[in-house]
Parts: sequence; C-alpha cells; structure tokens
Amino acid sequence: MISVALVRHAKSDWGDPSLPDHDRPLNARGERDAPVQAARLADTGFRPDVILSSTALRARTTARAFADEFGVEPDLQSELYAASAPELLRAVEEAGLAGADSVLIVAHDPGMTDLACALSGERIDHMPTCAVATFSWDDDDWHVIDSVEPAQWDLQVP
Repeated sequence: MISVALVRHAKSDWGDPSLPDHDRPLNARGERDAPVQAARLADTGFRPDVILSSTALRARTTARAFADEFGVEPDLQSELYAASAPELLRAVEEAGLAGADSVLIVAHDPGMTDLACALSGERIDHMPTCAVATFSWDDDDWHVIDSVEPAQWDLQVP
C-alpha cells in the first residue's frame, strides 16, 4: 500500500507588500492552522516516510508544523515553488521510487488543487490554505497513482 498527503501551505501574510512572494510568512491564522491540521492528520493514522516542501517561507513553516508532529525532517526542494500538478506528481513519485511508502508534500496552488483534482477523479475542486488531501492505493507501484483510482481518499480543511 502506498499513500500521499497533499498539503497546501497555511494562510500567508500579505502585510508587507515589499516582500518578495517567496519570502511571505504565515499570518496568525496560518500559524494556528498548521499544527492543528498536522495533529488531525496524525489522528487518521497517516505516517509520512518523507516530507517534501517548497522552499517558500510559508510552505517551509507549514512543513515544519507537520515535521514536528511526525518527527520527519522536511526535504526542501526549490522546484516545488509554483510547481504544476505534473511537477508535484513527479516529486512524489521520485520519493516513492527512492523507497518511501508514504509521502507528504507541502506546496502551492494552483498545482496542489490541480493534482488533488486529478487524483480524486475531479471530486476535489479546491484546496483552501492548509487543506490536507490524502490518498492511498492498494498497489505498490508509484507509476500508477495518476492512472489508477485510489482505494481511499479524504479532504480535511481547517
């Protein structure tokens, strides 16, 4: 069995328009939501072998909340910043092919919503900030996750 958790970064702060987009921090709501969503995910029994994250500050901070919950250090990847659904899927597959059975990825929209939509058979049409979409397959072949319907899927929003 293989599984994936897609986590859209928590709500960011737009208070300083001089900051580059990559450097925007979380706002108070985002700081509050990230650890709550991480605990909710842990309560489902999901356990990531790997946590992948965009290098953007808001994604790194969100990933840190999940890392603290699961005791798994995030693998920061610059190519996940503003990545498309196919790019996100490729990163997940690569982590799986490297030996992970369970991958958590923290990144941005529209890529996260597009990937959640594709994996859910278009049943997930929006990933709000700090939403967590989980998918699991009975198969162990990472190459089929975008072509075989998951055995189970779920969406948790803050």
